[in-house]
Amino acid sequence: MDTPNDPTAGLVTSRAHSARVYDYILGGKDHYSADIEAGDAMCRHWPALPVHMRENRRFMHRAARFLAEERGVRQFLDIGTGLPTSPNLHEIAQEVAPESHVVYVDNDPIVLAHARALLQSSPEGATAYVDANMHDPDAILDSAEFRELIDLSRPVGLMVIGIMHFIEPPDDRLLVRRLLDPLPSGSYLAMTIGTADFAPEEVNRVAQEYRRQGMPFVLRDLPTATSFFEGLELTEPGITQVHAWHPGPEQDGIDGRDIAMYGAVAEKP
Repeated sequence: MDTPNDPTAGLVTSRAHSARVYDYILGGKDHYSADIEAGDAMCRHWPALPVHMRENRRFMHRAARFLAEERGVRQFLDIGTGLPTSPNLHEIAQEVAPESHVVYVDNDPIVLAHARALLQSSPEGATAYVDANMHDPDAILDSAEFRELIDLSRPVGLMVIGIMHFIEPPDDRLLVRRLLDPLPSGSYLAMTIGTADFAPEEVNRVAQEYRRQGMPFVLRDLPTATSFFEGLELTEPGITQVHAWHPGPEQDGIDGRDIAMYGAVAEKP
């Protein structure tokens, strides 16, 4: 029987979940048979899927380091955290500035259990986990964790990584704006957005598999992806495939046809 404090209460293992499918494809261990079945089917449709997923994660690493090192951001709001996989956002930010604060947000019970156990801050900084859904931004912004850790008189890095393809229009832009609006001038939005622009046949088959597994999945072309950043000031090099944004040695030799995600970082004026 679930106890009142059981973080896995409500866990459904018979249906695939995006965070656990992601974990399985990237070689993690926190998934179930439904997630394995879904992940295997997706990789049959598009064998490059693990490469694509790794590069999405690496974009987050580079974007977080860029914001901490080059833009002096010391507090972050990470939407759709997923299962903890080191290095996590707070590890990167606190390596640059140990006093950094990070609020993680997700709503899967198994993510909650692992996040509370593993997302441990440096002594100088702070981390917290909010059990909430991006579809309910007020639950995030009104949470005790957000109010305690995020100082709205100072810039915030809003990280929306690998989640927008699960958010259907017309809510998608409204939800991003609802999260961005309370943040002060000088804050940043770092976002990745799924696309079929580079491998349309394969990626659309993966999208169909997600939908077959009961998960909404929306792919966006470059003009649509660009529209999320209207009114913001894009940092160089603008909107690119994730592996091409501030690439490092890890990105050498990556075939653009293996990447189905746009990424960008933009400043709120």
